[in-house]
Amino acid sequence: MKLNAEQLARFDELGYVFLPECFSEAEIKALRDASSAVLATQRPDIWRERDGTPRTAFACHQYNEGCKLLASDERLVEPVFQLFGEDVYIHQFKINAKAAFTGEVWQWHQDFPTWHKDDGMPEARAMNIAVFLDEVMPINGPLMVVPRSHKSGALESSHDTQTTSYPLWTLDNKTVTDMVERNGIVTPTGKAGGVLMFHANIVHGSAGNITPYPRRIVYLTLSAVSNAIVKPTRPDFIAHQDFTPVRSTSADVLRKYAEHAAKSAPQSALAA
Repeated sequence: MKLNAEQLARFDELGYVFLPECFSEAEIKALRDASSAVLATQRPDIWRERDGTPRTAFACHQYNEGCKLLASDERLVEPVFQLFGEDVYIHQFKINAKAAFTGEVWQWHQDFPTWHKDDGMPEARAMNIAVFLDEVMPINGPLMVVPRSHKSGALESSHDTQTTSYPLWTLDNKTVTDMVERNGIVTPTGKAGGVLMFHANIVHGSAGNITPYPRRIVYLTLSAVSNAIVKPTRPDFIAHQDFTPVRSTSADVLRKYAEHAAKSAPQSALAA
């Protein structure tokens, strides 16, 4: 899959592009089941909210078949290859699980400053691709992005280790206020199966989730191979040090996996 001219222009101007209903209901059902299996395990690469609820499951594509297939799916890989014009590798793969009632805030930030300061990524030639596993609504802690903020480059940030259980290089209130006054805030929302691709320097964050509706999102971060990290300080499960180019797989592979998973599901689960 490639982005069309309108989508490319939108990405260049706004710093993000949203692709609704990119994955089928059957595929999302299989991926949601995969994420539930991952989040139910006890592993050091699954980070938790302060109350113990799973917050982020890192690198689950390395041991979960559904996540592995998603990480190389052509619908995610090909547009990034198209934008960068070179091979890409997986810098990070994670499931962010903003749980019902207890999902905490993600502070205002850009991704590239964290990748640069913590991992030694040379340039902002990497991108986050978000796959909605649940419906993302205006009320359940959707991602908020500041359009056009990527055009300001990497902004000054500070290391926040107190606000939540996830340390992050975050932006101060004045910087965010100035950006929002110039560009506003948008909240890409939609059904499970939607895909949001956004620039490494776009300003974004999300509020907590106090609704009964969970908001799980898979984030695949792809970086240009020429942009491989040089001074990693974080564990390999957070910032991968295998720079092997991703070879995209046909969308049919994940579809067949979803069909097999549906046929293999226990009858009790199908009845439910």
